[in-house]
Amino acid sequence: MKKLNIRPLGDRVVVEPTKAEEKTASGIIIPDTAKEKPNHGTVVAVSEGNKETVMTVKVGDTILYGKYAGTEIEIDGGNYLIMSETDILAII
Repeated sequence: MKKLNIRPLGDRVVVEPTKAEEKTASGIIIPDTAKEKPNHGTVVAVSEGNKETVMTVKVGDTILYGKYAGTEIEIDGGNYLIMSETDILAII
């Protein structure tokens, strides 16, 4: 995991989504148009929270999030999601 030069504010976290599957278990290659957006990833940055919110996730946690959660951003050539901690469904 590489260090990012970003510090989220409020109750937000930065997540690196896992890569979409390239092949099925039987070896069939999935075309780009048929790939589904992943719904889990690794937390790479966490805000300090605020007076009402204590952050429960930490850097390195693998999480599940909603299909349309977060905003896609590109930092240092990598694709990431920035989302509110309330968009996180579970820690794996």
